[in-house]
This record gives sequence, C-alpha cells and structure tokens, in this order.
Amino acid sequence: MPSLDDLKKRIKSVKSTQKITKAMKMVAAAKLRRAQESAEKGRPFSEKMNNIILNLSN
Repeated sequence: MPSLDDLKKRIKSVKSTQKITKAMKMVAAAKLRRAQESAEKGRPFSEKMNNIILNLSN
C-alpha cells in the first residue's frame, strides 16, 4: 500500500497534468479558431475560381 507521501505526490502530479492538459486544449482551440477564420476568408476566392472554371468549361 502506498504511503501518505506517495499519495500526495501522485495527487500533485495529477493536478499538474490537468493544468497542462487544460492549457493545451486552450491553445488547440485558439489555433482551430484561427484556421477556421482563415478558411472562411478564402471562401469567396474559391467560389469565384469555381465559377470561372465552370464558365470556361461551357
């Protein structure tokens, strides 16, 4: 059976891991939001190019 000190170290380790995980999730969410905004900005250009290609093929 683990000692009290071992359990305290384990609890501290888990809490530390939780903090790191939370920070990583926040960074990932920010990157995803930035990527989505960038993709959305490119949508009009993409639609215009598709229309041009369709018109050329007719």
